[in-house]
Amino acid sequence: MRRLSLNARLAMEAEATGEIEVILLVFDHPELPAPIRLSTDNTERLSEDPLMYGTRSSWRGANPITDPYLFVIASAVLPSDLEDTPAAAQIVLENLDSEMVGLLQSFITPATVHLAVVLASSPDLVEAEYADLQLISHAIDAGSISLSISRDEIEAEYWPTGRMSRERFPGLHL
Repeated sequence: MRRLSLNARLAMEAEATGEIEVILLVFDHPELPAPIRLSTDNTERLSEDPLMYGTRSSWRGANPITDPYLFVIASAVLPSDLEDTPAAAQIVLENLDSEMVGLLQSFITPATVHLAVVLASSPDLVEAEYADLQLISHAIDAGSISLSISRDEIEAEYWPTGRMSRERFPGLHL
């Protein structure tokens, strides 16, 4: 069960609403000078030259004035609430700039991705949050960039589990 704000609940139950769900994304990597903050809504005009839109939110400690979430044309399949499955998401970004492709292909280790769902009218109130996900893979074509994001599965641990020996589990062998 997920806790929702009253505004989100009213928007879901209404026949028609002006509320817009916004996805905030934070991509973090040790080789990046600063985290990349993206938003799926052009809530506010951030600058005139170059023309940029975005969302101002204080989620994950961002300063809304100096570190806004930049608008990007994207679609997303959010992680599900199914039990016994890792949280996984698909994000498809429109390939508008060749620098996006160069940045994605420049890293060897996976980036950490944090994802939140907020309402455009209240971007500081997080409706759903998925933190510490890993950028697993990406597929690039002429018009779009598809990102697969997931958390590490328990079955994919690097070390084998311990053996049930007397040395490791003395309470089992009395």
